[in-house]
Amino acid sequence: MSTEAAHITDLRESSTIAATEVAQRLIANVGLVLEGKRAVVELAVAALLARGHLLIEDVPGVGKTTLARALAASIGVEFRRLQFTSDLMPADVLGGNIYSQQKGEFSFRKGPIFTNVLLADEINRTTPKTQSALLEAMDERRVSLDGHTHVLDEPFFVLATQNPEEFFGTYPLPESQLDRFLMRLRIGYPPEDIERQVIARRRKLDPVGELEAVVDRRDLISAQNAVDRIRVGDEVVDYLHALVLATRATPLLSIGASTRAAIALERAVRAHALTVGRQYATPDDVKTVAVAVLAHRVRPSGNRDGGAAHIDGERIMRDLLATLPVPV
Repeated sequence: MSTEAAHITDLRESSTIAATEVAQRLIANVGLVLEGKRAVVELAVAALLARGHLLIEDVPGVGKTTLARALAASIGVEFRRLQFTSDLMPADVLGGNIYSQQKGEFSFRKGPIFTNVLLADEINRTTPKTQSALLEAMDERRVSLDGHTHVLDEPFFVLATQNPEEFFGTYPLPESQLDRFLMRLRIGYPPEDIERQVIARRRKLDPVGELEAVVDRRDLISAQNAVDRIRVGDEVVDYLHALVLATRATPLLSIGASTRAAIALERAVRAHALTVGRQYATPDDVKTVAVAVLAHRVRPSGNRDGGAAHIDGERIMRDLLATLPVPV
């Protein structure tokens, strides 16, 4: 190896180590308030480092908003929380042009989406029109109004929450809009021993309020850039591609994973490899992130919908992973 090549390798290794430290600080800090759910927190951090967006979907009271707020509080960037309701309009999210009588002209007033981390709480409680306005901006990372384009600042990360078991007064996201989220996570109930400890010692109503930022904007962007340098070998690409093809071949799914879903899976695989301190991806990274990345992008066969269909999708993805040969 030449001296120049060795220097480049050393720089890559040092940047990966630094990025992994950023990820581990975030995971540890969020874990202070979301105990017993390290695997969920690791996936959430991987979604952030992959420059994706995260949908947290579960029943009330298991920590959806806590996870979102804790992750936002751990990053020293601008954070806004927007409670979605049935009367929320696109302008309430994106902003709009306001006429100034003093200046005699229109000026653009930025909406809550112009931030670094946006918590979209109960996203399925607002109308499809408002949902679409948010999700389009998430995908394109810019807002276009009246012929003018306003670019969103980096980093830009949306954490959305929704309750899949409650349908009255809600507007479920269709597959085309679910596809805008890199991952969909379920938190679930904590282990019994952890839950008892939390009940016994928690005295404060808002433990997230005590969290301090452990990562600044520069550190986060540097870690996101480091994801681009994670190596994904041919055998890993073949493995994740075989999984995508399996979703299209099984009769249990009426819609399999798309090419865009495969690309999202590959990026999530790289991000997860970085969070655990590797410069290269392995099949284990695919197995770890595949359900969170693909289950909301496929449609189970039959007429089931809502939360039941989502659970079916996760179960089918796990079954496919269990039967798919893993490269050595």
